[in-house]
Order: sequence, then structure tokens, then C-alpha cells
Amino acid sequence: MPKTPPSTARAMTEGEVSEHLVRLTGFMLFGFVAVMGANLMESLYIGRVGTLELAALGFTFPLVMTLQGMTMGLGIGASSVVARSIGAADWDRARRLITHSFVLVLLFVALVAGLVFVFLTPIFELLGADRQAQALARGYMTIWLIGLPFFAIAMVGSSLMRAAGDAVKPSYLMTVGAVIQIAIGPPLIFGFEGFEGMGLTGAALAFVIARGISFVMYGYYVAKDRLLVWSFGGFISSSRAILHVGLPAIAANLISPISLTVITRLLAGHGAAVVAGFSVASRIETMLAMVMWALSMSVAPFVGQNWGAGLFERVQRALRVANIFALSWGLFAFACLYWLGPRLIALVNDDPEVIEAASVYLLIIPMGMGLMGVVANSTSSFNALGMPGPPLMISLLQMLFLSVPLALIGNYLFGYRGIFIGSVVGISVTAFVAFVWLRITIRRRIRLARSKVDPIS
Repeated sequence: MPKTPPSTARAMTEGEVSEHLVRLTGFMLFGFVAVMGANLMESLYIGRVGTLELAALGFTFPLVMTLQGMTMGLGIGASSVVARSIGAADWDRARRLITHSFVLVLLFVALVAGLVFVFLTPIFELLGADRQAQALARGYMTIWLIGLPFFAIAMVGSSLMRAAGDAVKPSYLMTVGAVIQIAIGPPLIFGFEGFEGMGLTGAALAFVIARGISFVMYGYYVAKDRLLVWSFGGFISSSRAILHVGLPAIAANLISPISLTVITRLLAGHGAAVVAGFSVASRIETMLAMVMWALSMSVAPFVGQNWGAGLFERVQRALRVANIFALSWGLFAFACLYWLGPRLIALVNDDPEVIEAASVYLLIIPMGMGLMGVVANSTSSFNALGMPGPPLMISLLQMLFLSVPLALIGNYLFGYRGIFIGSVVGISVTAFVAFVWLRITIRRRIRLARSKVDPIS
């Protein structure tokens, strides 16, 4: 384990900051491409099974996003305190926090998975799934929940390894798990040599097996890299520090799935084919949007470490570079999906209604992708600074006052096309608020720091 993270070792020019962020994002993106590719391949497989199965998979999407968002919230809280501890050269505290993070995650996820299992039927009724889709979706989620603890440890472990300065291993481990899921999916879904395929349930089983193997690999490398201490001493204190950022981050991460739940419910009113199209298109769009997520997840440890080391100007440079890249990538992604979207959709499902709904989604939603990146960079930076309140308020603004009301208005005026338009308008306003709020906050805290006031309290 290095004594000093590369990102805080010496002064860096803006060009060097850009190069460092590109390297971190590249490794993170490598893993994300694999994971989201596995999700896209899952949609491709299920699309070949049938439109009803694809629609059922679409109804599981808000729930899956909710559970993954909760896990990522704990990872955000843990990586925030770990990165700042490492930036301050307190490795003993960092190792203790890493160890206690894993224990906290397992306890939390076990409780949540149990509660979700009990309420699966009411959840899918709320989403507007009919009886056939409900039965398929319940079968998928019942198996999928078994793999949630494995997924949670891998996700949090990835965040903590990056916070500790290792951007390489997490990306490789994410890739291995995704490749396994892609490889074992077809025989479990479609069957082989006399074994009857399990359809949607087989896709869930592939997820569980792949994440179980990832769990073992993450555990091995975390122990091998000496990131753990075999002691529960100070667990309450560590949990308090993690949850200080983690709980608001969980709440913020839950807001997006709640908004997605409302949108799915609205789309269900237009038929199963529209929900299926939404399921396909959202996964295709995610393949390009994950660049924004990889960037924001790379910005977070960089900001946390450098803020902990008192290198404030480097933080400002990093955010400037990250936002310029996000907007540029958003334009590129829109152009790609405009031309290639319909062709990609036809590879998954040949139902004309599914293709039409998915094409509309890919024509409208990518307009806001670059601005989504600005929001992600801003909220990640707030969390890295140990300020979980602003991301929560930003998420509440986006859902309660923008996305949901605009989706309802858009649905009334223009049908499901209006739902997508409302989402883009909502993210545009949110991006402006998030950018200005973070800019003002950083300038104020730098002034306090230069006035001998501790900026990390």
C-alpha cells in the first residue's frame, strides 16, 4: 500500500490534473463498460425470449436501481471518509474504516433484502404490472435478491479500493464478474443439451453466480492488499462517520429510482410494449451514460484526497476539466444514439411498437446526458467534501419539483413522449443549480481555510 496517494504527492498543472482524471476514469470506465454491457446483453437475451418477459424485466428496473442506489450510498459515505483520511496520511484510521464499512454493508443489505422480498407483490402492483408480468418479475427478483449482498460487497469494495489509491484492480474485477454473467447467461436462459432453459429466472441466476464469484475475488484482494484490520474496536464511531455521509447519499440515490417508479407507472398506462421499449432504450443509453458515472466516481476520491491535503486549487482545476469533458461527451453521445439507436434496438426486439417507443426515448433523453454529468460531478464532490446535505437537496429538487411534475404534465400533453421531454427539462435546471451551488461553496470554504478555519469539520 503506498504511503502517499499519487493524486496528493506534489503540485500538478491543469494538464496533469486532466491526465490523472483521464487515467482514473479510463480504469473505472473499463469496468463499467463490462458491467453495463452485461446488463445490455441480459436485455438482448430476454428480448429473444419474448416481449412480455422484456416488459417484466423493465418493471424490475426501478427496484434494482433502488437497491443498487442504497448500496452505492453506503459506498459513497465510506469512500468519502477513507479518502480524506488518506489525504491526511492517517492510514490506520483508513484501514479501520474500510473494515467496518464491509461489516456495516452486510448488515444493512441483509435487512433490506429481507424486507423487499416480503413486499415484492405490492411493489410490482404499484408499478402497474399486470398479473403475468408480476409473476415473471417476482420470479426474477426472488433469485436476484440472493446475489444482492455479493453485489454490495463488490460495489463498496470497488469504491474503497479506489479511495485507497488503487484504480486498476476494481476495474479488472468488475470486468471478470460481467464476463462470467454474459457467458453463463445463454445456457441458463435458453437451455443446452437437454436442459430446459429457465428464461427470466435463468438471467437472475446468472447474476447471482457471477456476483458470488466477484465477492470471493474482492475479498481476496482486499485482504491481500492489507486494507483490513481484524478488530471491531471503534465500530460505532466508524459507522457514525460513514453514515454521516452515507445516509443522506442513500436518500439522494433513492430519489432517482422513486422518480423512475413514477415514470414506469406512467409508461405502463401506454402498454407493455412501451415499457419494454423503455427497458431496452434505457440500457442502450446507459452504455454511454456510464462514462459520466465513471468520471464522477473518479472525481470523488481525487477531490477528497486533495481537499484533505489542503490542495484546493487542484480541486477547482479537476472540477473544471470534469465538467468540460461531461458536456463534450454529452454532445457526442447524442449524435451516436441519434444515428445508431434504431439499429441497436432492432437487434434486441423486432416488435414495431417496442422499436418506436425505444427510438423516441433515444431521440430525447440523450439531450440531457452532458448536463447529467455536471450534476453527478457536483454531487460527488459535495460528498467527497463531507457535505451530504446539498446532494440530497439537489436530488429532491430534481424529483419533487422538476422531473415528476414535468413528467405528469408532459404525459398529459404529449403522451409518453412528453414524459421523456419533462426529464430533459428537469435535468437542465438541476445542472445549473448544482453547478452554481458547488462553485459558491468551494470558494467560501477556501476563504475559510485561508483564514485559519478548518475546512473539514
